[in-house]
Amino acid sequence: MRVLVVTAVPVERDAVTRAFGGPEERVALPGAELHRCGAFDVLAGGAGPAAAAAATAFALASGASASGAPASGAPASGAPASAPYGLVVSAGIGGAFTPVTPLGSLIVADGIVAADLGAETADGFLPVTALGFGRDRFTPPPALVRAVAAATGAAAGPVLTVSTVTGSAERAGALLATHPGALAEAMEGFGVAEAAARADVPVLEVRAVSNAVGPRDRDAWRIGDALAALTDAFGKAAPVLEGWNSHEDLEG
Repeated sequence: MRVLVVTAVPVERDAVTRAFGGPEERVALPGAELHRCGAFDVLAGGAGPAAAAAATAFALASGASASGAPASGAPASGAPASAPYGLVVSAGIGGAFTPVTPLGSLIVADGIVAADLGAETADGFLPVTALGFGRDRFTPPPALVRAVAAATGAAAGPVLTVSTVTGSAERAGALLATHPGALAEAMEGFGVAEAAARADVPVLEVRAVSNAVGPRDRDAWRIGDALAALTDAFGKAAPVLEGWNSHEDLEG
């Protein structure tokens, strides 16, 4: 099965591709570059849900069978991939609601939640679903979530997608009050999931914890450790992802 992995920025993309080893083919797409490693195509789609959705949708529409054109300086393509994508993974680093998920730990989302898509009212935040349209949550295949968590030692729980990174204890508390049990926040998962759903492709989100959600203390961030954890996670999860059969247990 072919897997599309979408990160926000190149440093996350490179952390994922390091897990696979071996030769890496680079395929140029308009506005983006796929790094093809066997069954895995890894794309840095940009920061935020809109960029992530657009990049994911374009990659899915182009199809895994599109050979594209070799990027400048990249090795020439061999036989083009011939199978469609069977899974999309949103991957990268993110902030966590510690101490449940400490710095350097891994999280696999059992719910991908649009935390700030909706309306502010005098009575508090209303998600878009309460307004009578749209959706604010995607649920990855439960059996796949359990398998990846077991393979990597990750915690499983909701991951929030936000358009603005949390920068205060008050905002962190408000998010947890609205979304009890949330483990982490990031900026791309819901956008990736929205695009995958339109293409009827299952989605997963994997995050490595680089910082705590709350007041922004850059000196306390552990980006290097989180990127190393991301590489380790995909090294362990690759056989699970590549071998997963969506027809076996979509409902968990």
